[in-house]
Amino acid sequence: MMRAAWFAGAGGPEVIELRDVPRPAPGAGEVLVRVAAAGLNRADLLQRRGAYPAPAGWPSEIPGLEYAGTVESVGPGVTRWRAGDRVMGLVGGGGMAEALVVHEAEAMAVPAQLALTDAAAIPEAFLTAYDALVHRARLVRGERVLLHAAASGVGTAAVQLCRLLGLHAVGTSRSAGKLARLAALGLEEAIDTSRSGFREQLREPVDAIIDVLGGPALADNLAVLRPRGRLVLLGFLLGSRTEADLGVVLRHRLEIIGSAMRSRGLAERVPLVAEFVAQVLPGFAPGADGTPPALVPVVDQVLPMSELGAAHRLMERNETFGKLVLRW
Repeated sequence: MMRAAWFAGAGGPEVIELRDVPRPAPGAGEVLVRVAAAGLNRADLLQRRGAYPAPAGWPSEIPGLEYAGTVESVGPGVTRWRAGDRVMGLVGGGGMAEALVVHEAEAMAVPAQLALTDAAAIPEAFLTAYDALVHRARLVRGERVLLHAAASGVGTAAVQLCRLLGLHAVGTSRSAGKLARLAALGLEEAIDTSRSGFREQLREPVDAIIDVLGGPALADNLAVLRPRGRLVLLGFLLGSRTEADLGVVLRHRLEIIGSAMRSRGLAERVPLVAEFVAQVLPGFAPGADGTPPALVPVVDQVLPMSELGAAHRLMERNETFGKLVLRW
């Protein structure tokens, strides 16, 4: 048996429990990971409310979309990992348990200098941001990208990746303090939306937008895109419904692209993980000359798993900068 976070029903943070559940065993091509820590994501909040069920084949009551830990044992045919290896990765659910089983090709090695609590803040934020910038928005060096909620986990990852990829990052936040901290990560243009809308403050149009605001921001998003611009939609913090004049989409040949990491199958996730390991993961290591890493996981707080309810409340109040991590 093992302990796991558990949603006893749909509702507020009060439905969160810690329960004893059966410990899984690895099958062919799989590894059993002893989880040290797991990152919290807004998808977990939606799942707790009953609005975002886990994909088929993943635990429906145990939350958690990312993990970091140590390989405990391997199933038949596994060649990439052995017991004791430190790994991290994405899952469709079940990350907030003391152990989980994953396919060997989806696990990534934790950079040597990182604590496992820091590593747990990498998979969802950085894989989502990388996929959105490179594959969905198809951004190339020198282009401008608008990042909404730039102080979030995905936002802080995207700001750093923009610097690595040679992109000009513009970010929004309702906190001037958070925007100041983002400048140190590479944000070039800061927009404080507590003062006025981003459309009025933007200096010039952008080539792409990575959006988590949703429906109410659609009209303004479309208005600030350059011709042939791309709007990548990752979430709906402000709601999923709106009314907008879509004429600008035709006139400027704009693209509206939806993206979700959780619903992707193994065949789609594995090549993305392999590309990320080759192209991005080395950025978390110091340079050969001792220069600091180009990329760092941004962790606001590390809390014990027993305080998962408090972590949900913190995220709901939008008081965090970067990621919240839960540890065992």
